[in-house]
Amino acid sequence: METTPRFDVGHGYALYQGPSWDTAFHRHAAFQIAIAIGGEVGMVDDSETCHRAVALVVPPMARHRMLATTALRVFFVEPRCAFADRLRERYGPRIGAAPELLRLSDDDVRRAGARPSGELDHRLLAAMDALVDGQVSMPDLSARVGLSPQRLRALARGQLSMPLARWRVWGRLRRAVEALRAGQTPAEAAAVSGFSDQAHLTRWTREMMGLTPAVLLPVLRGSAAEGDVDRDRTGER
Repeated sequence: METTPRFDVGHGYALYQGPSWDTAFHRHAAFQIAIAIGGEVGMVDDSETCHRAVALVVPPMARHRMLATTALRVFFVEPRCAFADRLRERYGPRIGAAPELLRLSDDDVRRAGARPSGELDHRLLAAMDALVDGQVSMPDLSARVGLSPQRLRALARGQLSMPLARWRVWGRLRRAVEALRAGQTPAEAAAVSGFSDQAHLTRWTREMMGLTPAVLLPVLRGSAAEGDVDRDRTGER
């Protein structure tokens, strides 16, 4: 398995490959699949229990922190995609060992990540797509999907176990990551992705990833450079 550090964002998922740092406690709005590249990956949950395995699954909103690991692959699988249906069915609401996912590949996640969930209410899926794609108020969002704001909030909590406001921030973080990879500064990335300022982006990155943009930036920029090299080579052939 290759170990070159990289970060990719696709429809329904993101992938980080490289070293893991000791992070602060945080909670994602997506499933996390952490796979060790040799040895084991370690996490500590909200009760201070340490989990170690060749692969671990963390459900959305499960508070945890990562332990330092030399090399690992981490998939962030969004709850709106078909791959998340498999994770919801097989794994519980807490961190769990998943040795059967040790050989999980980009293609495995990419194919299922491109398909919408077959379990979530179609109105909730439409709301989630709208929040990721742009700025929309909750009243307008509710009207767009044909539900009252109260019913839409209840649907999100019942099927996602998290508020849509949390999902909205996840979408903004996706846009910020893409802006940083494209070469924009953290302040510029914050502005184009809907955060009030760079400090606001930093707070939410720490809250959802346990790290700051400054720590992630070298990996993001390295991934973008590798992608440019690949595209250049394609053009030469």
